[in-house]
Amino acid sequence: MGEVDPAFIQDLEHRPKLAIIEAEGIPLIDLSVLNSADPVSDGSLVPDIGDACKKWGFFQVINHGVPLEKRKKLEKAAREFFHQPLEEKVKIRRDEVRVYGYYETEHTKNVRDWKEVFDFTLQNPTIVPASTRPDEEQVVEWHNHWPQYPPQLREACEEYAEEVEKLCFKLMELIALSLGLPADSFNGFFKDQTSFVRLNHYPPCPAPELALGVGRHKDGGALTVLAQDDVGGLEVKRKSDGVWIRVKPTPDAFIINVGDIIQVWSNERYESVEHRVMVNSEKERFSIPFFFNPAHYTIVKPLEELTSEENPPRYRPYNWGNFLVTRKGSNFKKLDVENIQISHFRISESELANRFEKAVSVA
Repeated sequence: MGEVDPAFIQDLEHRPKLAIIEAEGIPLIDLSVLNSADPVSDGSLVPDIGDACKKWGFFQVINHGVPLEKRKKLEKAAREFFHQPLEEKVKIRRDEVRVYGYYETEHTKNVRDWKEVFDFTLQNPTIVPASTRPDEEQVVEWHNHWPQYPPQLREACEEYAEEVEKLCFKLMELIALSLGLPADSFNGFFKDQTSFVRLNHYPPCPAPELALGVGRHKDGGALTVLAQDDVGGLEVKRKSDGVWIRVKPTPDAFIINVGDIIQVWSNERYESVEHRVMVNSEKERFSIPFFFNPAHYTIVKPLEELTSEENPPRYRPYNWGNFLVTRKGSNFKKLDVENIQISHFRISESELANRFEKAVSVA
């Protein structure tokens, strides 16, 4: 990745500004109380989580229970993997059939990202629909593919994923409670989960004012748990004014963001927030996002407990497996149209108003 190929160059309106605005106010939440006998006994934790989800869609957690040595072990193995010659890494290159493994030409919003990645799934194999057809009844298996070197990478990945999965369930319980729901409300959706983990490597970029490590996007799943190194580069689009602000790395913390599925489940009480990754010309950067996703057969729709005549469902139901397979397929080819988004399932304001008027007239 030497000179900047035009495929990497962002449109003028989306090019990053090198002047950094560091985030003030992104909540830092201490989860140490989760290790106590009665984690809900701390009266501030659930409201703090709810407030962070509502105002930011992003927050950081410390004392989260994921052993630091597991994270360090994976970070070390990831560096060793990415520092190999390209001809070694492409031996496990992903494609449309083998969707997990190494990849160096990923696109976001149809612009190539300045990064290389290695993906692996939590449940191996992961079961998904065989095609993107809405009426698809056949399923296929997605399997992990591991490199020969470094030999400890597989073990490090699996150990780390197991620990972060536990954290995800704890966070989903807190989010459920913050919405006024029973703590285990979301657990059933993840019985046959399609969660996966990505190792990201962002090499130094000779033109960081033209390219992005990851272009602006929202995460399509339920929840993302991100470990980032001390270089930094993650930027969040602040809900209050639309300004891009940098999330300053906090040692040993995880950055949590609400995904599109929680936005739909909560009927927009909580919103998925746009974010992107900046690169720089001097330092490489590493990060590890864990994407917590439900089973492929999940029909995503606003939860009945969070809707009413006054607050009707804002989304039509959609099949998560179909959504996921469509998104994955777009990684391997540049699209002529916008990739699938939850906005495609959103009910228009005029239609919502008509439904409300009808409900009032019937009452």
